[in-house]
Amino acid sequence: MNKPLFRLTPLARLAGAALLVAPGAAWAHPGHDGAPGFASGFAHPFTGIDHLGAMLLVGLWTGLLLRQSRAMWALPAAFLAAMLAGFALAGTIGGGAAEPLIVLSLLALGGAVALRARAPLPFALAAVMLFGFAHGQAHGLETPAGAFPALFAAGFLVATGVLQGAGLWCARVLPAPVLRAIGAAGAGLGLVLAGAA
Repeated sequence: MNKPLFRLTPLARLAGAALLVAPGAAWAHPGHDGAPGFASGFAHPFTGIDHLGAMLLVGLWTGLLLRQSRAMWALPAAFLAAMLAGFALAGTIGGGAAEPLIVLSLLALGGAVALRARAPLPFALAAVMLFGFAHGQAHGLETPAGAFPALFAAGFLVATGVLQGAGLWCARVLPAPVLRAIGAAGAGLGLVLAGAA
């Protein structure tokens, strides 16, 4: 009896299912329109698979790139700072580049995790700051009417920190093949979103 070339783990099946539903859900962030602030901001990264995936991938790549390093918190902190800047400037500069950069963040971060890519810290910082700025700009452009901006920003920053922390934890406890599969799923999501745009 021939053995299959590969077996899909439950996690790989779940990632595949997410890719199938991604085009309809990726850019939509339902369920918190009109919410007054923090709760709405906290919910925002969890209600779009584009944000959710990128924020987890930042944590995963950080865990793979800077394991046991004092600089381990530099990438998540840079992403958060750039998100806040993007949010603050969302109304003053055009947001047309935000969505393509969000897609690029999934492609680049997913590929980096899947390939266990090494990068000099300044390059990694520049990349995550560019991506963080784009995600923050998207949050700014999608702020619900009536939301208090400072509370909305605080909510999505806390949620982003939680997602990045989950990615860091996964990088420490999951085996390399599973991490590669998650990275590949993230890059695949980016490809799906690029095709749906």
